[in-house]
Amino acid sequence: MDHESPAVSRLEQALHMARALVLADLVAGRVAEAEVVSLVEESVSHRRWWAEQWPEGVEYVAGLVAQDVQDALLERYGRWPLCPVCADGDPHALDVEPELGPAPHWVCAKVAVRVAPVGSLGAVGG
Repeated sequence: MDHESPAVSRLEQALHMARALVLADLVAGRVAEAEVVSLVEESVSHRRWWAEQWPEGVEYVAGLVAQDVQDALLERYGRWPLCPVCADGDPHALDVEPELGPAPHWVCAKVAVRVAPVGSLGAVGG
């Protein structure tokens, strides 16, 4: 009988969680179309390889997938997610912080405020 090693199981759990969190934010922003969901899958696939090379980085996968999708959307469609905090001025995207760390969250760098954890933009109307 084949058993997954704990590291593989932990990696798969992290990848599933990252996928779910980013998809929740995409749904909240009403941009979870098929082409955009494909971007999430591409990132998850890439981050699987990345985390296999650096197992200590598994806890950073959610933030990295969020950043990957944000970058891919910027190249193809425009800024995402737009800041729900700043009503005045030019629309701008939120940033993921920490850039490489656990417990990633969306922040507005313009006014230095934490908006929501990755996966929770729906709670703030983002």
